Amino acid sequence: MTSNSPTSHTDANELVLREDQGPVTTLTLNAPQSRNALSGAMMGALHTALDKIAADETIRCVILAANGPAFCAGHDLKEMNGISACDGHAALFSQCSALMMRIVTLPQPVIARVHAVATAAGCQLVASCDLAVAGSYAKFATPGVNIGLFCSTPMVALSRNVSRKHAMRMLLTGDPIDAQTAWQMGLISDVVEDDDLITATDDLAKRIASRSGMTVKLGKEAFYRQLEMPLSAAYDYASGVMTENMQKHDAREGIGAFVEKRHPEWRHE
Repeated sequence: MTSNSPTSHTDANELVLREDQGPVTTLTLNAPQSRNALSGAMMGALHTALDKIAADETIRCVILAANGPAFCAGHDLKEMNGISACDGHAALFSQCSALMMRIVTLPQPVIARVHAVATAAGCQLVASCDLAVAGSYAKFATPGVNIGLFCSTPMVALSRNVSRKHAMRMLLTGDPIDAQTAWQMGLISDVVEDDDLITATDDLAKRIASRSGMTVKLGKEAFYRQLEMPLSAAYDYASGVMTENMQKHDAREGIGAFVEKRHPEWRHE
């Protein structure tokens, strides 16, 4: 039986804290002094934590949160400025891209819990998550253009979440947008009062975790794969996924429970 008591996997000195509560785990960026900048060390710690979760079949939803005055301020500019070799910068951006892809390919859905600000690669981090719940005072920006460094890698995730002109306005001006605007543009899925941010995100994660883990995993993978396909190919692929899904225990159990007007008993298989 899974305990409902929170279980911590790291200590307070770690860059990424992990706390499990039943089938939901919360990963917390824990470098408040740098506004949770995505240094090489921070990205490595987060990627390692995600890899461990990917292999943990007891976890069915992930919340990505942050300590301190900002959700994430993007890349660590001091670290970047201290790198002179082209290979060093290439390695850093490659590491960042691999991290964002790890979120997308993670079997479990990831919900960003955003407070204060998410800028540049921090905005990219939000856009890479499957869902994002933001406090009403949160702000988002891709301000690289202001310092002569266009937010090219954040652009990849941003442009896959919002319309082209909305993305270009953010990228070309660097101007911040508020949470309500981010919601209207499709960058985030929910806006709540700041005092309700933790509760609202927890409730959303628990609802997702209460579904069949097999179904959610299969559906998340299919969602991202079909996005990049032509329409006809996407329908062919999705039809195959539904056919596969119908052969699973949880699909038969869920349909049977609906017909019989009872709660399904998931095996997550």
